[in-house]
Amino acid sequence: MTSDADTLRAELRARLPDPLPNRLGVAVSGGSDSTALMRLLADIAQQEQIELFAATVDHGLRSESASEALTVAALAQHWGIPHETLKWQGWDRKGNLQDQARRARYRLLAEWAETNALQAIALGHTADDQAETVLMRLGRAAGVSGLSAMSGMRAEGGITLLRPLLAVTRSRLRDYLTAQSVFWIDDPSNQDQRFNRIKARQALSGLDQIGITPQTLARVAENMGQAREALAQFTQESALRHLKAIDGDLCVDRDGFGTLPEEIRRRLVVASVSWIAGGEYPPRHKAVDQVLDALSSAQAVTLGGCIYLPDGKNMWICRELNAVSDEIARPGMPWDRRWIVTGPNTEDAEIRALGEDGILQLENWRSAGKPRAALLSTPAVWTGDEVLAAPVAGFANQWRAEMPLERSDFAAVILSH
Repeated sequence: MTSDADTLRAELRARLPDPLPNRLGVAVSGGSDSTALMRLLADIAQQEQIELFAATVDHGLRSESASEALTVAALAQHWGIPHETLKWQGWDRKGNLQDQARRARYRLLAEWAETNALQAIALGHTADDQAETVLMRLGRAAGVSGLSAMSGMRAEGGITLLRPLLAVTRSRLRDYLTAQSVFWIDDPSNQDQRFNRIKARQALSGLDQIGITPQTLARVAENMGQAREALAQFTQESALRHLKAIDGDLCVDRDGFGTLPEEIRRRLVVASVSWIAGGEYPPRHKAVDQVLDALSSAQAVTLGGCIYLPDGKNMWICRELNAVSDEIARPGMPWDRRWIVTGPNTEDAEIRALGEDGILQLENWRSAGKPRAALLSTPAVWTGDEVLAAPVAGFANQWRAEMPLERSDFAAVILSH
């Protein structure tokens, strides 16, 4: 006869990679969700003979946090799991606390995983967390991607993050822990009405009478996730047909681009900003609308550190000069986080944007086949006020400017966002 614990373990395993990484991490706060995840993974790790490691991020925001981390460490030790406490000390008491804490948490976990050669980290997000995220994003009039909420697997900071409990409710995990006689920690901040997530949690508790439950909203997120993947696939195919990546810029066939559905055009604009300028957040909806209008009317416009330049039947999407005018790097080091410029060993050489002063020193910049404004933001090799080389602008002079392989393929990047 199959027990509830066996059923829960089987459901969890079905949402994990097969085979599992040889070395797997699990993030454990001490709350019921992550504690249950650690207990379930401990059994799976033993069955499949993999090494499991646990980490607790101590944000240092509550006096109890250090002792709670020690409690988790003791529990992990009891189950034979190596444990480490990762301390965050970077908050300057400014900005959005929850957002900064989340960023710090993922950064610390990624560093921990790299140090311990872990290929993936499992996180204890549940159907309740997914439902709360959907509710909050509904309040921001989110589209398909926003309502997809959290994905079951994604890469961040070079590490694969796994969320195998997104279809499991918190109440079910607590029943499991109670049956196992395992104690968990209740974080008092989970009752703090200043946070939108807590407001969403309270609102959700009163919606079950009309059929809106954590399970149904988690299913909505899963359905939206499938729609997002389909849209991403079509967006990639459209990029291959109508956009061409040329030396770090994008050349758009405006006629072909204009025939695409608005949602696909919007996704291509957002992806272009991500690929060229980077950034952690996509541009706002209204700003993307302005770019779409500019593309249709062949007008120049800027967005998120990029400039969109009309050029006959084409539109170039390039780095904006103002965004890189203060960027300086040594040869061989990353410039603007996406270029590596190498060449002869030259004393005092540094990499800066070509700019107006630099392009005036080039006689054959037109041979690059790009608009003049597109070349101004490209990397150039300088010694003082003299341009030694501008490889992207047609003046190589034994120097090369290359993008890392993972940044060079625009169409591939679309599927990773």
